[in-house]
Amino acid sequence: MATEKLGEILIGKGRLSARDVERALLAQAEMGDLFGRVLVKLGLVSETDVAQALEEQLAIPLLPASDYPEQVTVPDGLSRDFLVSNTLVPIGGDESQTTFAAAVPQDPYLAKALTMALDRPARLVLGTDSDIARALEQMLRDDEAGEEDEDEVDQFAGQSDDEFIEHLRDLASEAPVIRLVNQLIHRALDLGASDIHIEPFEDGLHLRYRVDGVLQDMPDAPSASLAPAIASRIKLLSHMNIAERRLPQDGRIMTRVKGHELDLRVSTIPTVHGESIVMRVLDRESIRLSLTDMGFSSDTLQRYQELLSRPHGVLLVTGPTGSGKTTTLYASLASMESTDSKIITVEDPVEYQLPGVNQIQVHAQIELTFARALRAILRQDPDIIMIGEMRDTETAQIGVQSALTGHLVLSTLHTNTAAGAITRLEDMGIERYLITSAVNGVLAQRLLRTLCKHCRHPVDLPDEAIDDYGLRRFLAPGERRVYEAAGCAHCGNTGYAGRTAIHELFALDDTLRRVIQSGADASALHSAARAQGMITLYEDGLRKVAAGQSSLEEVLRVTQDQSEGDDNNAASLSSLPQTA
Repeated sequence: MATEKLGEILIGKGRLSARDVERALLAQAEMGDLFGRVLVKLGLVSETDVAQALEEQLAIPLLPASDYPEQVTVPDGLSRDFLVSNTLVPIGGDESQTTFAAAVPQDPYLAKALTMALDRPARLVLGTDSDIARALEQMLRDDEAGEEDEDEVDQFAGQSDDEFIEHLRDLASEAPVIRLVNQLIHRALDLGASDIHIEPFEDGLHLRYRVDGVLQDMPDAPSASLAPAIASRIKLLSHMNIAERRLPQDGRIMTRVKGHELDLRVSTIPTVHGESIVMRVLDRESIRLSLTDMGFSSDTLQRYQELLSRPHGVLLVTGPTGSGKTTTLYASLASMESTDSKIITVEDPVEYQLPGVNQIQVHAQIELTFARALRAILRQDPDIIMIGEMRDTETAQIGVQSALTGHLVLSTLHTNTAAGAITRLEDMGIERYLITSAVNGVLAQRLLRTLCKHCRHPVDLPDEAIDDYGLRRFLAPGERRVYEAAGCAHCGNTGYAGRTAIHELFALDDTLRRVIQSGADASALHSAARAQGMITLYEDGLRKVAAGQSSLEEVLRVTQDQSEGDDNNAASLSSLPQTA
């Protein structure tokens, strides 16, 4: 059978196991789709793997995406609906023959229908579903550019609520929409993106991916006319109310793509041009929950581990959204011995499941809040408590009281500096004498893009620049070489590949406790901590520059709000040396 032959080819190429083929056959019996598409939907293999295997099985050439026409022209005798329904793209030809890229070129009836409609032979070559869908989408965008405004007004006119919901479900169930949403997720995995942004604007639908913390525009965004269908599809997958387009909603998609278990956190908000959707991508298999892999400098790691080893107290990790705070806390918990201690976490949401750790998911709908969960778990006799975030006064007060009664409490807080966490706790109603009694330390963190090893470019800095940036203490005597971003095919011409963390550890000692008790503000606390030997975020970034891991431009981009107050740093981004 053709199915068995395709499975054998993929097994022979090392892309599948025999067990995977059995699972896919069972799924095919339920889904009723082609075997290759079932494999892709299950995330067992990539679309390219299936296409290459089909090329070998069918002896039909596979057309690369670069060979598709920039503008699809529908031949006389055919309709665009016929092309879309049969997943066909006309590639070119002459009076004697026309070539089409087809997702199912082995269909004999398709070739016969084309030959009859065109009154000349039709040649079918193999194309991937995503390449064909992209070409057809561009064709529809070009054809319907003048019709979008009218469609937007009249699309749902005169429908009852039930008819409206059913219409949205129909839109979300169409094969091209399903493929398109799958492609958006697949591309995120290929790019290593942390977020997918689908944003409607006046000039159309914009598609952006956040890669290594920086948003990148995708030129081939879906047509604006597909926005309602895309939104409905994503809402169905994430178990949202597809009929509600006026209020923000949150959901979650668990899926498997190319062998990776993906957890997508979905958020929708209404805008003046439609619903803006953000999907945060969590690739469980790519996360390394080890403190030694988090980018800690050796001295900072040693002091942080000393704070973790204390039997009680509060240890906070601070930073903006997306700075890796939660991952650091998970790595901290993973480094602890759960067999000797009872560890309980309260999170919203639970991002990773840790062995030996009791994890509680907050549910605001049933009033299971951080504060209510914390009050309950104190009766569970825990040794270590992790609070996903100290969001309000009640949560902060319970966390501090827990630390004072013999528990080690780990949590995150949204502040820009480590010292700023102290004044933030005071703003939340915690007295300073309680802060000095309960808090062991605060770790501020940022994520820094690392230079691409294939294209990073060395540059020798003049002595003046080295002194201006404060690099002298981190470079070896006589050394003046650092590296800057260049850009190549390996890094998508960004000059960066991957990220590492920089840290600022504010560990409370007797001197800092006296400064806190004196009522000092965040700036005074920061200065006092530096006098005690604290390495700032900017200085830790300079360590990465001196080691050739990142660039001065990147450190300044990430720590600009921190570096301005540091001594010996009068330099600005515009004064960086320019090299040819």
